[in-house]
Amino acid sequence: MINTELIKNRMRELNLTQTDVAAVLGVKKPTANQKINRVRGISLDEANKLAHLLQLTDEEFKLYFFA
Repeated sequence: MINTELIKNRMRELNLTQTDVAAVLGVKKPTANQKINRVRGISLDEANKLAHLLQLTDEEFKLYFFA
């Protein structure tokens, strides 16, 4: 399960928007919002894309996506 708060905090740190996330994931903004907020599931491929956007280390990846 993804850690919504960590993701949102990191997005703020990097000045990223849900539009940025949607573009990287190849989805519309409402879908990106739902994935960030755990309304919709996130695939491993999507998690990897999001981790790259958020510039996460391997250790951070575990905390953000396997909390």
